[in-house]
Amino acid sequence: MARLMPDYVMLAIKKGDNKSVLRWINADRTEDRASAISAEMMGLTALMLANMESNLTLMTLLLQLGADVNYRVSLGYSLIDLTLNDVHVDARVARLLLSWGATFFSEKGCSRERIILKARRRGDHELANLLESELGGRRCEIINLSARPELNGKTCVVDEYLPNSNQYKVMLETKSKEVLVLRPDNLKRRDRTPQDCGYYIEFKNGRTIRHVFDSSEDCKAFVAALNKGDSQPVVTEEAEARAEQAAAELLAELGLDDSTNNVATRDSQVKKTKKKKRGKKNKK
Repeated sequence: MARLMPDYVMLAIKKGDNKSVLRWINADRTEDRASAISAEMMGLTALMLANMESNLTLMTLLLQLGADVNYRVSLGYSLIDLTLNDVHVDARVARLLLSWGATFFSEKGCSRERIILKARRRGDHELANLLESELGGRRCEIINLSARPELNGKTCVVDEYLPNSNQYKVMLETKSKEVLVLRPDNLKRRDRTPQDCGYYIEFKNGRTIRHVFDSSEDCKAFVAALNKGDSQPVVTEEAEARAEQAAAELLAELGLDDSTNNVATRDSQVKKTKKKKRGKKNKK
């Protein structure tokens, strides 16, 4: 069963407060908090809520932390179903989800063919063209390329299908971002995973840093080093107290608490003073 997120985390997502969301997720990595759902928002996941706010940075961070890109709500819809059936589709979101392995489900009228048809009807031919090919928008590994054998094993993202030549226009996942035109038999799908994400978005001191690598091996080594010893941190009482403190401060800031005076900080805590005992003087 999916983990329920506290209401203050849901509100932080809606507010764009990535720091509070990540703090809650990282407070206990033994739980699958990156895939947590909101009871207040009809069981939508953190990833779905971030998508509603067009917060691509948070979406990427959640996916890196293991959020389930194919989680289906009680009605059977997944994130890519909800996203691509919208009237206005952000192509960046579509490409992000496809590169992380988003799957089309045939139920509920959300098959790939039906989504393509809807895109054509509303004039979104770029999206329709992207989805019509098997590897459109997907992350792939280059294989069996005899003309340039040094590229075999390298990863790329499929940008466009060229129907006249039955080839794909792809961009290498390297610092050079070289663009190539390759045949389908030179590409093998290789979805992003938290351990093999191709690039890495780091959130540090309230800022995002994008790390780009020359190979997927370099990226995997970077992620492994970053997570070394931190895969299952122990939740201490101090960490829980900090999380509760952050929750109270956020609720007060959003005006959802009765009084901000109820929020205690380290500086405002009442300090207990020790009374010094005076020795009794002997009366003569």
